[in-house]
Amino acid sequence: MSERKHTNARHTTNIGDSLTLNPVFVRPGEATELPKFTIPEDMSLPETAYQIVHDEAMLDGNARLNLATFVSTWMDDEARQLYAETYDKNMIDKDEYPQTAAIEDRCWKILADLWHVPDVENSIGTSTIGSSEAAMLGGLALKRHWQARRKAEGKPIDKPNLVLSTAVQVCWEKFLNYFEVEPRWVPVSDEHIVLDGHDLDKYVDENTIGVVAIMGVTYNGLYEPVKEISAKLDEIQDKTGLDIKIHVDGASGAMIAPFCQPDLEWDFRVPRVVSINTSGHKYGLVYPGLGWIIWRDVEALPESMVFHCSYLGGDMPTLALNFSRPGAQVLLQYYNFLRLGREGYRQVQQGSLDVAQHLSSAIGAMGPFDLVSKGDTIPVFAWQLKSGYTDKWTLYDLSDRLRMKGWLVPAYPMADDLADMTLQRIVVRAGLSHDLANALLRDMESEIAFLDNLSAPMPREGTGSHFHH
Repeated sequence: MSERKHTNARHTTNIGDSLTLNPVFVRPGEATELPKFTIPEDMSLPETAYQIVHDEAMLDGNARLNLATFVSTWMDDEARQLYAETYDKNMIDKDEYPQTAAIEDRCWKILADLWHVPDVENSIGTSTIGSSEAAMLGGLALKRHWQARRKAEGKPIDKPNLVLSTAVQVCWEKFLNYFEVEPRWVPVSDEHIVLDGHDLDKYVDENTIGVVAIMGVTYNGLYEPVKEISAKLDEIQDKTGLDIKIHVDGASGAMIAPFCQPDLEWDFRVPRVVSINTSGHKYGLVYPGLGWIIWRDVEALPESMVFHCSYLGGDMPTLALNFSRPGAQVLLQYYNFLRLGREGYRQVQQGSLDVAQHLSSAIGAMGPFDLVSKGDTIPVFAWQLKSGYTDKWTLYDLSDRLRMKGWLVPAYPMADDLADMTLQRIVVRAGLSHDLANALLRDMESEIAFLDNLSAPMPREGTGSHFHH
């Protein structure tokens, strides 16, 4: 087809702004081109619309080979059937779908029990679209409680701050921005690669609404030691009278530690922990679109965050940021709880941990790399290129070479004070078998050999991280 422009009364578009239909599946009477950025004037057959979207989606990477994402990419066939049967359920519509609402209650109470809430009947929780929404609810509850205390004391409420590591996931930057809370960033360093309570007294003051501890840092998979952070806050309270609470961002680790590190005290066994969020769609093993948050007790959730509205003839309390949202993922979470049980979750998560440590030990033994973590907390680990190993290539180059084989293994700079440190990271999820892991190792070895044999350095222009947290 010759290069030309299509003109109508509304706009002018280039040929690249239209979709050319494949003659194999075009149907008699249908257009051979459809606009990309305006709605078509006429209908298409469902088979045609399906084929167009299907063919474009094929250009995405293979989700099973995506070792960058924490999000579930595999579920049982029965779970997929259940998903197909329930994707029309609206989680917010508790009047119309009371059983889905009851199952949501069961799920968060199961999590509350799993995380050692002192009294499950006196706790409160909810599902959310993802862990980011859950984290924002946890942060907002801390802010509201701080505001209420300050008002009662006749003190100003215009300068709230939150203490957290510079290595937090971007959702916390969004919380700070959206809800107008000053960040008190605790920088990571070679000596303190996670927030561990070191120098915490320099960051908290009377305007501190809380401290965030991460169970599985996005950059390297390491746990921040909740109990040590709490002990430091105990010391601060003894000296200053400041009673600072902890929110645990357990996006990944909150669904690993209870099964694989049951003796680790990170949850509501630590008295300063008032709320915990997790991702049902990460190591909760559910397809994307599900998070959870639990508060220690009903007093930990300000009543001002609960909305009572009349909906379809009934009073419906709701406390999530979103209103209408899918109910299917909640049912999938309950399916997994029933399907796997405690022992099944332990086996699945331990299987991922075993694969992660198999990979990390093999990669650590390769000449170019130093491990930063081993995959023995959550099944996530990272490594860096040995100082002085080569001037021919970087981890970004290796990431690009592996991408050519279908593997997504991101390279990216560490946070702030360690921004000159480039890491490469692997996330192991259910579905990455030992056989697939060994295939990755073989591809890594061949690509490292290719890069080592270069006669000159790889071009640097235009290279950099493709990865965003």
